[in-house]
Amino acid sequence: MATYVLIPGMCHGGWCFDGLIQPLRDHGHRAYPLTLTGLSERAHLLQGTVNLDTHIQDVTDVLEAENIHDAVLVGHSYGGMVITGVADRMPDRVTAMVYLDAMVPENGDSCWSLVSDRERQWYADVVESGYAVRPLPFFDARATPHPLASLLQPLRLTGNLAQIRRLVYVYAAAWDGESPFTPVYQRLREDSSWATHALDSGHNLMRDASQDLLKILFDAAEYDHPIRNPVRPEPHHAFLHR
Repeated sequence: MATYVLIPGMCHGGWCFDGLIQPLRDHGHRAYPLTLTGLSERAHLLQGTVNLDTHIQDVTDVLEAENIHDAVLVGHSYGGMVITGVADRMPDRVTAMVYLDAMVPENGDSCWSLVSDRERQWYADVVESGYAVRPLPFFDARATPHPLASLLQPLRLTGNLAQIRRLVYVYAAAWDGESPFTPVYQRLREDSSWATHALDSGHNLMRDASQDLLKILFDAAEYDHPIRNPVRPEPHHAFLHR
């Protein structure tokens, strides 16, 4: 039995993993789809001080409260920032990390520093309070404004991912436009410490490629044999939505 802790991307709540949770549980695994502070059903907690550290603590608190020591951390898009910080703070409780078309930051990186000017224009479209970034028009109707400070705050790391037993990157190869994650995928697929997968899907892998993604998640929990990279399709270069 594995324990999956799933972290959504910008403006989304734990509901974005609905299509994965029951199949994971049906196979005997534990699955915790989390909503970060200030978002979705926790939108009432939004204030100017909600930042990346807040979101990292959201997850570390769950690992402690639920006594989780074998976490498979799954981060979609912005969630890659969060799971990286969690693994740095609690490496003894994490056995695998799965990045779903996500940011893979290093020490000192922030979302702001990692994205292009086009994405920064989106980040600058804040709500009246100035605390949060508006969801893009094509997002799910349940999407809510995302805490701005979490995008601006640099991630501070004390170590690296070397002691995590399995690192997995899942690239969405069928964006409608240019994908901001293509350079990340191209870099990691040349790194032997990572298992990389490219799926014929848009950015919302959980919705558009759920069956293929489930196979990857199941494999990420199998520690007795290496992950074999699947055939990689030619990426469809594409634009952003987290």
